[in-house]
Amino acid sequence: MDFATGIFYFFAAILTFAALRVITARNPVHSALFLVLAFFTAAALWLLLEAEFLAIALVLVYVGAVMVLFLFVVMMLDINLDRLREGYWDYLVPALIVAGVMVAEMTLILVGRYFDLEGMPIPEPRPADYSNTRELGLLIYTYYVYPFEIAAVILLVAIVAAIALTLRQRKDTKYIDPSKQINVRRKDRVRLVSMPSEPKAGEEAK
Repeated sequence: MDFATGIFYFFAAILTFAALRVITARNPVHSALFLVLAFFTAAALWLLLEAEFLAIALVLVYVGAVMVLFLFVVMMLDINLDRLREGYWDYLVPALIVAGVMVAEMTLILVGRYFDLEGMPIPEPRPADYSNTRELGLLIYTYYVYPFEIAAVILLVAIVAAIALTLRQRKDTKYIDPSKQINVRRKDRVRLVSMPSEPKAGEEAK
């Protein structure tokens, strides 16, 4: 076993342990922290595959933004853990069925001919001027431009649907109707009143 293979198995073991602790930890904060550890070790595996851009994006986006937001939300909600665990074991049988199906699918994929050393060999060392980001951009915007655009439209629809589902009109909340702002006219808002000038009290006495 060479050095790179040993590093791979080291990070893979940490990643597996962290993923198991995400679903077995009793404290939600601990689960989130173990998920951060899983992201870091996954980024290390990306580095071994010479995918530096994906590794940095995983750390910056998920660890630096998403997981920090999750931690703030979990710590601010003050979740009642005893009430959260009520009926936990009622979902054991469906969870085992779903987990079994996922394990079977991953096993069928990993034992196939696409994930062996012949189908996916170890990447060769790249020259110093090689840009991982440039190659990824070329693939996204040339060969996979249509799937990329379709995925972007699906995400946009999901964002709009989430906003529409969570939008609630409250009576005590003031909101602006843009259509009424566009159709407004000056005479509806401003009224000019013509009043005669009146002399001051001293001037009237004179």
